[in-house]
Amino acid sequence: MSSAEQVGGAVAALEADLRGLWADPPNLPPRWFYDERGSLLFDEITRLPEYYPTRCEAEILCTEATGIVGDASTLVELGSGTSEKTRVLLDVLARRSGGASTSPGGALYVPVDISEEMLLASARAVDAEYPGVRVEPVVGDFTALAGSLPGTPGERLVLFLGGTLGNFTEAEREGFWRMLRGVMDAGDRMAVGFDLVKDPARLEAAYDDAAGVTAEFDLNVLDVIGRTVAVRGLDRADFRHESVWNADESRIEMWLRAVRDVRLEFPTLGRELTLAAGEGIRTEIARKFTPDELTAELSGHGFAGRAVWTDAAGDFGLLLAEAG
Repeated sequence: MSSAEQVGGAVAALEADLRGLWADPPNLPPRWFYDERGSLLFDEITRLPEYYPTRCEAEILCTEATGIVGDASTLVELGSGTSEKTRVLLDVLARRSGGASTSPGGALYVPVDISEEMLLASARAVDAEYPGVRVEPVVGDFTALAGSLPGTPGERLVLFLGGTLGNFTEAEREGFWRMLRGVMDAGDRMAVGFDLVKDPARLEAAYDDAAGVTAEFDLNVLDVIGRTVAVRGLDRADFRHESVWNADESRIEMWLRAVRDVRLEFPTLGRELTLAAGEGIRTEIARKFTPDELTAELSGHGFAGRAVWTDAAGDFGLLLAEAG
């Protein structure tokens, strides 16, 4: 695909998603956070003192790496980012295969991410570190996979880490499980990271850090909009970041709140958006789960729960399930 085609595709995709601005409440899907700058900002967020999920998940991965990988010959990572946390699992895969897996295709790592620059850079780094593991990066939306996954059926492990699952609405999660079951074969397994329900004050702080990195991450989506589609009246100074706990939905919500009356014009859409001071755009949800409810949900989509691990403090979980 040419650069012009890629740009045109991004414009069409964002314009389609911008229709959420006229929903109730106005909203944007979080995938537009992750341009190159947004991906780097999120990587910085994962190291903040308030943001515990990455550290807790890393603890689980380090402690349980052998059991997580099991006898898989292929790791398919959805939303791979820098692939940093995956290296403990790649260590197991490479060590066990010795560069020559019993699978005809050998040991294989398939990182999938929408941010092409970061994906290709991290894929090159993994390829250099693990000469016995083939690396086949896939640029794309991991919520819209089609056809068979790479690797040998029954020997794949699909990784969906970082608690990204919580960013989906109930309906989106249902569709995601259906999509995954459609591309996975019986015997393939999936490891899903999920955040556990806990004190709302800790949750709100995790999404609104004292250093303001999460606020910058949130506001960056306005820059993505401004340089991707035609828009008049858009100024990031007109908005502030906010995180709130929605107890009824068991989730954190991130908002961009207007600090003054705002009027945005989208000429190619033939629409305008007005926000009074205090009104906002919901940019992310982060659902929190209990292990039992997530296991039950997966069982309704053809996945049998095989194990659940948590960090020592019980803040974060990793669920291993198998496609039936």
